Amino acid sequence: MSKTFYIKNMVCNRCIASVLNIFTTEGYTVESIELGKVVAAEGQKSDKEDLASALTKIGFELIESQTDTLVEQIKVKLIHKIEAGETEHLFQSLAEEFSKTETALSKLFSKSEGMTLEKYTINLKIEKVKEYIQLGQLNFSEIAYTLNYKTSSHLARQFKMVTGMSMSDYKSLKNWNRKTLDQIV
Repeated sequence: MSKTFYIKNMVCNRCIASVLNIFTTEGYTVESIELGKVVAAEGQKSDKEDLASALTKIGFELIESQTDTLVEQIKVKLIHKIEAGETEHLFQSLAEEFSKTETALSKLFSKSEGMTLEKYTINLKIEKVKEYIQLGQLNFSEIAYTLNYKTSSHLARQFKMVTGMSMSDYKSLKNWNRKTLDQIV
């Protein structure tokens, strides 16, 4: 019989590989895996406590509550949408996908994470800006356009507000200070 597990802090393909390895090692047969979600059949050796412990050792967390599951799904959707450049009407599309109002999603997220959904989204975008700056493939205006900012000066103000430095100052740093996506909240 298959069971769906929700995993906190899965933010990239390396996370998927790590979690897949843990599930396999712990005796589960993985049927599907994506960011934040694993569908698996239990094997003879399967023990949920051992699984939770193994996940925790490498920075993941087995999610038990519906609220935490929903919040993690929101985070995964935001990461995907920002990666795909789908940031226009972001909160409205999230609300539609989760069949909730924007206000309900925002309150739920804030209560669970201690940070507003908007602030979390801004932090995700700023980390994406840092990535673009490091890659050096886009200028500041192109970065702003890619992330659906109205103007590059709006992005510049937001970047400075979050990081405490201008994008130009960040670009000239030798030691770039980027957060991993699971460290944003």
